[in-house]
Amino acid sequence: MTVIQMGIIQEALALSSLKKHFEAKRVPLYGLLHEELGAEEFSQFFQGELLLDTERRFYGPTERRMLLTGMLRWSVWSNIIRANKKGVEGNMKGDGSLLGSLFLLGPGKQGILYEHRELEFGDHHNSTLLLEALDKIKLVKE
Repeated sequence: MTVIQMGIIQEALALSSLKKHFEAKRVPLYGLLHEELGAEEFSQFFQGELLLDTERRFYGPTERRMLLTGMLRWSVWSNIIRANKKGVEGNMKGDGSLLGSLFLLGPGKQGILYEHRELEFGDHHNSTLLLEALDKIKLVKE
């Protein structure tokens, strides 16, 4: 993981802390990784199934990246400091420029109920809005 990906670990921890809410609605947690490097380390923080998309098909026709100049933003440094205070560390390995996202998909034709696309390193989802969207899921009878 790169130093920039500390935010991804924080995101994984935050989502994993909500696992009981997802289980109550029978919504599985999936983490989509774009490289194998760091996958085993990441799995320690994420309480869901990890999938590998080395062809990066899920990332869309245009990958969203934040270049090194993004490190000049105070908000990015603030996110790194916040991660360090929580004991989350990174390293300088792998592709750390790819921005992440989070989607909550409802069953059937419900579609996307919640979407968060990282705007900069360490930009996290809003748990309150995510749980409100989770409440909108209509359970499908088995």
